[in-house]
Amino acid sequence: MSYNPSEIESKWQKIWDEKGAFEPLDDQQLEKKYILSMFPFPSGRLHMGHVRNYSIGDAMARYYRKQNYNVLHPIGWDAFGMPAENAAIKHGRHPKDWTYSNIDYMRKELNALGLSFSKTREFATCDELYTKWEQSFIIKMFESKLLFRESTTVNWCEDCHTVLANEQVEEGCCWRCDNEVELKEMPGYYLDIVKYADELLEDLKELEGKWPTQVLGMQSNWIGKSQGLEFGFKLSTKSQEKLGGAFKSFEVFTTRPDTIYGVTYTALAPEHPIVKALIKAGLLADDVVEAIANIANMSEIERAKANKEGYDLGISVIHPLTGETIPVWTANFVLASYGGGAVMSVPTHDERDFEFAKQYNLPLKVVVDGGEEGSAYTGEGKLINSELFDGMKNVKAKAKIITYFEEQGLGKGTTNFKLRNWGISRQRYWGAPIPFVHCDACGLVAEKVENLPIALPEDVEITGEGNPLENHPTWKNCACPSCGKDAIRETDTLDTFVQSSWYQFRYATHPSKWETTGIDREDVNYWLGVDQYIGGIEHAILHLLYARFFTKVLRDLGFIENIKEPFENLLTQGMVLMDGSKMSKSKGNTVDPDGLIAKYGADTARLFTLFAAPPQKELEWNDSAVEGAFRFIKKLYDRKSKVTLNSLPTIEHSRLNKEEKLARAKVYEAVKKSTDVYEKTFAFNTLIASCMEALNALDKQKNEQVWSEGMYILLHLLEPITPHVCAELSEVLFNSENLAHKIKVLEEVFVQDTITLGVSVNGKRRGEIEVESGASKETILEQARASVAKWLENKSIVKEIVVPNKLVNLVIK
Repeated sequence: MSYNPSEIESKWQKIWDEKGAFEPLDDQQLEKKYILSMFPFPSGRLHMGHVRNYSIGDAMARYYRKQNYNVLHPIGWDAFGMPAENAAIKHGRHPKDWTYSNIDYMRKELNALGLSFSKTREFATCDELYTKWEQSFIIKMFESKLLFRESTTVNWCEDCHTVLANEQVEEGCCWRCDNEVELKEMPGYYLDIVKYADELLEDLKELEGKWPTQVLGMQSNWIGKSQGLEFGFKLSTKSQEKLGGAFKSFEVFTTRPDTIYGVTYTALAPEHPIVKALIKAGLLADDVVEAIANIANMSEIERAKANKEGYDLGISVIHPLTGETIPVWTANFVLASYGGGAVMSVPTHDERDFEFAKQYNLPLKVVVDGGEEGSAYTGEGKLINSELFDGMKNVKAKAKIITYFEEQGLGKGTTNFKLRNWGISRQRYWGAPIPFVHCDACGLVAEKVENLPIALPEDVEITGEGNPLENHPTWKNCACPSCGKDAIRETDTLDTFVQSSWYQFRYATHPSKWETTGIDREDVNYWLGVDQYIGGIEHAILHLLYARFFTKVLRDLGFIENIKEPFENLLTQGMVLMDGSKMSKSKGNTVDPDGLIAKYGADTARLFTLFAAPPQKELEWNDSAVEGAFRFIKKLYDRKSKVTLNSLPTIEHSRLNKEEKLARAKVYEAVKKSTDVYEKTFAFNTLIASCMEALNALDKQKNEQVWSEGMYILLHLLEPITPHVCAELSEVLFNSENLAHKIKVLEEVFVQDTITLGVSVNGKRRGEIEVESGASKETILEQARASVAKWLENKSIVKEIVVPNKLVNLVIK
């Protein structure tokens, strides 16, 4: 019978389903492996990126099961978010209906790929039970003052009608819809991630060698720790009077206290309270006010890319050490979110300050010896024009000047972070309601835990205008949990990254406990950390940073214990490309996995995605490579006729001929490679190539024992990659015995009677020779010279090099 993928795959998927073959065992004395791929948003259809991601994770999970590990390999649905609301507007469907119908369809697609996910641990983050426990965590964070509400300037996406965290603004645009982001003042809820900045940074060291260096670097840079001096600039008497006595000074932070004597101007962010006061008092020209407003509406990324721009505010401050009067400007390079929104500017020793000073003809003062005139010198040197500190090396002077400021009561040494607190409020319907109530008598009050979950109303009208929860006629009206008076329920919903920040713990909690607890500590202590996490590098800052933060918060709140990091090892798989571009519906360059499976089968889809490129690299779609993957599987299937023994034979290697020995060597080379591939490198393409070579070598010999052994082992090695065909052939040929235990490497097969050596002349390969494995150097050289005789005519050999078991190189002139 010829290879029929549809028939084979449906058969085995049914068998696995009926047996519950992929459920983790309850015995927590067993050695475990937790393999987790980032869960998908239920958009309606899988794409090839999903196929690649889940094929990688599935190969690992299946491998470790055969190594007798207790394996947790779950899947779920990251189900809240704007696309569901957009679909509701476009198609006139309720987001809940759209989401769950998509989940039903995509679940069938996952099943069709033969992915070995646990089915009992599946959930969607929009399930009310998931929301219940998430809301309980949020209340605990509020009670612990890790969550707070305040009015700030936020990133606003008009198209999505919602606030975005800084991490969700990409080059000035919304990370989801790609529309331009504007700044807007409004109240919102924040998680105090900055409180954990030091720990988040320090614990990156524990992930070195386990996470990609690029991801660690991106997180480190985003946290952006810097140490320096914080001090105040006192406003001049005239400036204080100009501001009506409302301000006496403002604070600045600098990482270069050694250059304090070189300050020639200061600059404030356009959002700084002093700038706002000047505008409100009508003390700035109309064109300046308009320009400042335009800067304030730019995102931080846009400002960084823009040309330097600033305006003299007509006020001044007093230098804390020299008593000099220094002008105050507002500038687009000063950010309200860093260092208090004010900076000291030293043009001679900071390139940004120098560029601004040259543009506006501001004074320059050199205080570190070195560099060239007409440029900013940022290197090391001795201090000059620095009074008490003249002659001191500037690196050492930093600490000395900080100490001096502290002794004089002028300032203090401090640490700053670029990381900002996580804004989690979203003005949309399809999200987890924030479980708080606004009461005129009590203020902001957390809902009672026994009233959770606070579920979404289903009778909403989603038009794309405003927040449907805010506009609902009754849902927001409630009683205050504290005093019982009439109150208003919070209508903001949680950022969807909250849901994906703790899902790894929910999977680990036994489903029998889901009704009674959100996270079970005993279960989590057994399963966590995740042994292998797989997903795209685009989540390096967003999801991965938030999940690390949530882990530390849940630990401190007592929900988990003894877990510092959620994901022990991280693999970031590359994108799937077509003609050099990322696949996308808008470009019309997508490949439908359903169609691929229907034509070639799931095993072909899996084999292609793992063979076409190493997982960490981008994968270029190639139709002919898909055909090649199918042909290999068909060839493997057809070779079942070569097998005459139903178990692993014992073979006398010394009695075999050359072709038979070579075939065995190729088979066991693949066995050797498999451990490294499945546990360390994940270079599945190299293992598949080795299996292909082994099958080709088996084809060149006729020994039935060698064929039976070869197929026994190759089906074992390939089963995690192409599970259906391997399960079918293993059952037919070996009663599945070959899938039930590890394969041991037989070193005897690598002892060859003869070896093949390449022969090069002046580094260019010109031929090859076959010599006995124990041949002397003289014998090898004699054969090598004879094999390339025509290249040696009328030449002198000046050097002969023999690289054992590899090659011979003859150097001639």
